[in-house]
Amino acid sequence: MSLTHAPAGAVRQGSLRELNLALVLGRIAAAERPPSRADLATATGLTRATVSAVVEDLLAGQLVSESDPAPRSGAGRPARGLVLADQGPAGLGLEVNVDYLAVCVVDLAGQVRHRTVHRADLRPVAPADALARLVELAEAAREDAADQGLTLVGAALAVPGLVDDDGLVRLAPNLGWSDVPVPALLAEHPPLVEQVPGVPALVVDNEANLAALGELHARPPGPASFLHISGEVGIGAGIVLDGALFRGVRGWSGEIGHLPVHPEGRPCRCGGQGCLEQYAGQEAIVTAAGLARAELPADTATARLAELAEAGDAAALRALHEAGTALGVAVAGVVNLLDLDTVVLGGGYAALATWLCPPVLSEIDARVLTAAWSPVTVRPSTLGAEAAAVGAAGSVARRIIAQPAGWLARAG
Repeated sequence: MSLTHAPAGAVRQGSLRELNLALVLGRIAAAERPPSRADLATATGLTRATVSAVVEDLLAGQLVSESDPAPRSGAGRPARGLVLADQGPAGLGLEVNVDYLAVCVVDLAGQVRHRTVHRADLRPVAPADALARLVELAEAAREDAADQGLTLVGAALAVPGLVDDDGLVRLAPNLGWSDVPVPALLAEHPPLVEQVPGVPALVVDNEANLAALGELHARPPGPASFLHISGEVGIGAGIVLDGALFRGVRGWSGEIGHLPVHPEGRPCRCGGQGCLEQYAGQEAIVTAAGLARAELPADTATARLAELAEAGDAAALRALHEAGTALGVAVAGVVNLLDLDTVVLGGGYAALATWLCPPVLSEIDARVLTAAWSPVTVRPSTLGAEAAAVGAAGSVARRIIAQPAGWLARAG
């Protein structure tokens, strides 16, 4: 009998190789110390011969490299360990925010190899022009990456707004963007990355989501469930539950900046009233502290607030306390709803956490039902203001690790 089709459930040889490549590379990426080939065979259940063949492919494709063997007291030659390569494929992270553009390159090991921040008020700038400026920064990043032996394989763009599955920015109120086709606008420029099967050339996502992913995968590792709040001109939140980002039905979860803390309060750019960002956004805090925003460069606003608070300036301390109180009201509602025990203050909030944490915790203690016997931790972000761009680039690097066969096919 001749067989023209594989039986149901059978795995093609090519598919089996792809699975083995991803399995072994994933183990290397997750290992606390560089594993040997024997360690990988034990951990994966693959034969030593299969592991050796897979490792040779990964070495040839610049996905892993060998490390010096650890000292040993027993007989025999110590085995060489395997680590993620510091050359080869890398991810490109991009960010458009209200008052800055950022570009970041992250290698497979999660190390930041390039970062550029360009400060400018982008509210009066047309989306196409803002993205054109971002492309210029990205081209410089690509050149720098190439000089370091890195090839940019995919890109992720962080935007402070609601983004659909096709990368269309439905609404970014603080930027004044509405229904902006970001992928189409970027397609008018030369490609920023090399196309590799299994890795999208461009993913567009909410900046708070990507910041939360950056925090989730930062080192040292933190909790598997937390609320990450990005405090910039606007305020966004990324919700991580059991190690996965919670996106909601349409992918638009986390708009904590538009939770009303004073229902009849100040008008907001979103069309509502009394939204959190009108009381705890960066511009709201600066104004309440008596600082002239027009005279204060965007990159020094947070630093200046921290400097004044450290010196005991009454207006700055009062502004931070009021912002922290408003933030605590909103956070308490989220904690009550989702039963989270960790809140991470990111973006501009990270540098101001010393003064924001006490009033946030005070509101949590007063409003969260379980706070008396199950305390909530509020702490600054590990990555701070870099979280969104680093998280964006890191998300690309993790895609490569999850699907290395595409890169190897291109490299081969």
